[in-house]
Amino acid sequence: MTAAQVFSDTACALGEGPLWHPERKQLFWFDILSKQLLTRTTTGAQSWSFDDHVSAAGWIDYDTLLMASENGLYRFDIPSGRRELAVPLEADNPVTRSNDGRADPWGGFWIGTMGFNAEPGAGAIYRYYRGELRQLVGEITISNAICFAPDHSCAYYTDTTDGCIMRQPLDQTHGWPLGDPQVFLDVSGEDFGADGAVVDAEGCFWNAQWGAARVARYSPSGTLLSTWPLPPSQVTCPGFGGPDLTTLFVTTAAIDSRDAQAGQTFSFATEITGQREHQVIL
Repeated sequence: MTAAQVFSDTACALGEGPLWHPERKQLFWFDILSKQLLTRTTTGAQSWSFDDHVSAAGWIDYDTLLMASENGLYRFDIPSGRRELAVPLEADNPVTRSNDGRADPWGGFWIGTMGFNAEPGAGAIYRYYRGELRQLVGEITISNAICFAPDHSCAYYTDTTDGCIMRQPLDQTHGWPLGDPQVFLDVSGEDFGADGAVVDAEGCFWNAQWGAARVARYSPSGTLLSTWPLPPSQVTCPGFGGPDLTTLFVTTAAIDSRDAQAGQTFSFATEITGQREHQVIL
């Protein structure tokens, strides 16, 4: 196992949502509390600032992202930095903001919300699919770990406050939930919080564990296979990328932390292949 390398030394107050754009060969990620989208290429670092909190994205085409903010999902034009509202998201609710999100294999986009102060049950999980925004799960406190199995059989998600990572079967035709979710992992008795997650090409589940200074890899049956340590303890979200999808990028958070390198974004050379991020189809 290789050690974590610093990909970006920018200290994010709340780093989140690492997205490897497979056509641009470029990583994007967010600092939610600083209201910024960040990226880094061979020519250097770049960032975009907004008036609202932004948290997650999927890619639509070479130049366009679907970006989640506290009040909507937006088409974001990378070259110009302009954005256009696609659909409101809890825009009439001043208590909540967007949090974790990821595109699904059918071209939909799942996005979770939560209270600005983690108000109990204030958030939800939604799916945006071909123009329709539908609530899938309600009464969520901290939405996290949204990701998808490579055989398209299920989605994963969690409410970090209850410590249960859920596995939701999906309809194979359009990707909507099919039946009731089941508990995949129960980490409620651990001294960390289950944060963001991603699934690799083998179907193994990688979970960023807030407070544990690590990303943990679990088999499709829920067996712990390996842990990947990082310098700061507040680890927020993993995402696969790189030319052959074997690089694991990991965001962290500096808020309320005295850890060295808190808030920086890291990478691991894993020799394990991730899934290509799915394209959002509007």
